[in-house]
Amino acid sequence: MRKIIVACGLLFSLSGWGQTLPYQNPELSPAERAKDLVSRLTLEEKALLMCDDSEAIPRLGIKKFNWWSEALHGVANQGNVTVFPEPVGMAASFNEKLVFEIFNATSDEMRAKHNERVRNGLEDTRFHSLSVWTPNVNIFRDPRWGRGQETYGEDPYLTSQMGIAVVKGLQGPEDEKYRKLLACAKHYAVHSGPEWSRHSANLNNISPRDLWETYLPAFKALVQKADVREVMCAYQRLDDDPCCGSTRLLQQILRDEWGFKYLVVSDCGAIADFWTSHKSSSDAVHAAVKGTMAGTDVECGYGYAYQKLPEAVSRGLITEEEIDKHVLRLLEGRFELGEMDDPSLVKWSQIPMSVVNSKAHKDLSLNMSRQTMTLLQNKNNVLPLSKSIRKIAVIGPNADDKPMLWGNYNGTPNQTITILDGFKTKLKKNQIIYMKGCDLVNDKTLESYLDQCSIDGKPGIKATFWNNPERQGEPVSSLRTTQPINVTTYGLHTFGPGVNLEKFSAKYETVFTPKESGEVLLNLEGCSYFELLVNGQAMAKRRTWRTTDTRTMLQVEKGKEYKIEILYAQVENWAANLKFNLGKELPINYDESISKLKNVDMVVFVGGISPQLEGEEMPLNLPGFKNGDRTDIELPAVQRNFLKALKEASKQVVFVNCSGSSMALLPETESCDAILQAWYGGELGGQAVADVLFGDYNPSGKLPVTFYKSTKQLPDYEDYSMKGRTYRYMSDPLFPFGFGLSYTDFTVGTAQCSKTQLRTEEALTLTVPISNTGKRSGTEVIQVYIRKTDDTGGPLKSLKAYARAELAAGATQDIEIQLPAESFECFDPSTNTMRVAPGEYELFYGTSSAAKDLQSVKVTLL
Repeated sequence: MRKIIVACGLLFSLSGWGQTLPYQNPELSPAERAKDLVSRLTLEEKALLMCDDSEAIPRLGIKKFNWWSEALHGVANQGNVTVFPEPVGMAASFNEKLVFEIFNATSDEMRAKHNERVRNGLEDTRFHSLSVWTPNVNIFRDPRWGRGQETYGEDPYLTSQMGIAVVKGLQGPEDEKYRKLLACAKHYAVHSGPEWSRHSANLNNISPRDLWETYLPAFKALVQKADVREVMCAYQRLDDDPCCGSTRLLQQILRDEWGFKYLVVSDCGAIADFWTSHKSSSDAVHAAVKGTMAGTDVECGYGYAYQKLPEAVSRGLITEEEIDKHVLRLLEGRFELGEMDDPSLVKWSQIPMSVVNSKAHKDLSLNMSRQTMTLLQNKNNVLPLSKSIRKIAVIGPNADDKPMLWGNYNGTPNQTITILDGFKTKLKKNQIIYMKGCDLVNDKTLESYLDQCSIDGKPGIKATFWNNPERQGEPVSSLRTTQPINVTTYGLHTFGPGVNLEKFSAKYETVFTPKESGEVLLNLEGCSYFELLVNGQAMAKRRTWRTTDTRTMLQVEKGKEYKIEILYAQVENWAANLKFNLGKELPINYDESISKLKNVDMVVFVGGISPQLEGEEMPLNLPGFKNGDRTDIELPAVQRNFLKALKEASKQVVFVNCSGSSMALLPETESCDAILQAWYGGELGGQAVADVLFGDYNPSGKLPVTFYKSTKQLPDYEDYSMKGRTYRYMSDPLFPFGFGLSYTDFTVGTAQCSKTQLRTEEALTLTVPISNTGKRSGTEVIQVYIRKTDDTGGPLKSLKAYARAELAAGATQDIEIQLPAESFECFDPSTNTMRVAPGEYELFYGTSSAAKDLQSVKVTLL
């Protein structure tokens, strides 16, 4: 009998079919295996492997592989997973140890989901692979950027610390044979909006100081301290060269200076931008050559330029040996994952599905959500609330909104606790009055006219479903509804009986017969593919992976029939949801709303914005919002006016602001008694808000971004100079970076330095005494900032260390904070480099970046 071994998913005989080939030998290193496999590939096969959706090569046992999955704050684009708070909220915890635990849990869930697919014989597809494009370590330089919620804030050091924790949690220990996942630092380099111009923008006004001191440190830290396996190059040009075609960025800085030896992947469509938007390449062939020669190993695209590489070789534009360098890197990454080895050899392939959305992971999510909560104002100690309160009103557009809590780039949990749900865990039903009150932005309410709709002689809307995206063949089911359409596959809910969660379609139809002439709003919201027709005429059409809102105004005549059809299909790997209503918009009557609160003294208003308004390149234009970005940072007027009306009615108001970015809340500091910044809190965000408001958890969150007084304080959004931006270059905010209140009081004593004179290569220890002088236990975050005293063109101060101090009431503790030599590194204009220079430095320490919250000590570097 011949002895059989398993390798790369194929069977080989040691005597009958020859020896195992080197690339099939799991005892060899990933680099050795990659080198052998490259030698066996054709040029055409190499080009296929350089695309993010890489087809299988059966003759060599290479399986289909997709480089594109997301894990921004939990497994994204999949259901039944744990949804943690949005990253900017996690940054408010100043707790990188908890961030590591969260991404260790995330990588467990991603591996478990992948393992289940392997067991079921399913191939690797987008959003289900072991390469995750996380974390986003761009600097949140301007609060108008809609994707800032994906980052860890405005500070390079805090972003670096958080990013390192993310990468280590995702990839697993370096001493393991296989990586759990491959993490990706994005978007390299500089990118932070605007969304509407990212495919054509040319950032050519960035000073060397801003580049090296602000925009690059986090990427360098992830490369050198976390050994991140992927870097994603950005869309825009930097000094006239597209980032994905920049030899300076990808070779000189990333590889030569920082020592990065793994793979670079393009942002999706970035290579195509070379010839379609930037006009830096003449066509797809030359774009593929430019991207490859600069150092981009894998192209993410929707029609791959890299498939033209064999043609480029035949035309003498690039050599096959050059292409081999890139294929080596990507194959080495795949071998590191063990995805071409028998699962029994890979430790991570044993992770079971039972970890997914497990109690332990839900507890992690709740713990982090609590730590993100940032108390900004608490006049007369109106918080915490009493559970014996007679009546409390919970109102506002975000009070009972589940998807808002999930943020963007999200998965779907089994259960979500909204903020209203959180209140229900603290109070009896008869203690709570709830009403939405107003929309996020729209200053009108919709009086529904669905009672004027019928089909086939019966009232309401008829829905028909097919289990294919083309509405072909026999329908799988149908139903009728007299309610506004509000359907989603979030939480594994189907659109209708027998309807699949993916690759399905639907047709909604009704006939609207208005009782009066005038203007009617058809409000349609959804994602994937949807189309609105009235009497056969297309009124709105969208194909998008993000939920978008279309508003169609229709002039109607009394008694005339209008046939309304909505065609829907779930496409790609996108989520599916659809909302529809029609009717007449009426101005909000604040007095009428407040009259319903006659017997209520305390109002909790839950507002702000939402991921449906801020995010990545969204087809959305509303007052204050443009293509996913914001055009101003004020609270939308409809909410601002509602809060003013509540104040004028002598109500005590607690304002819970939900947002992924800073808000200009100067008027709200007058109209509200307390302000809690709740970010996008994840699946248990509502529980965390209630825990904080009722004092079951003492808030400890600190702002990872500056809260400005108004949009007028901001420089031009498209100007990437740091002048006047963030706490490092402006000193008159509404709420400063690092700020956050507690229900107890802390006193910081005079710190002691281990030495006040030291050599440039020496480390320093700062010992900071802190006391809890209040009546309850709590956590304070001690922050250390540094400034070179003779550096007139540099930042006012820069964060270089922090430490969380958990103290019981009345307790005192000495906090030791280590400052390695690199803490004193800053940009040296004389050499145009980052270095630790001799001279005098001022160390600031305290509880926020504001001068009033800091003490200082000076040290000299010799």
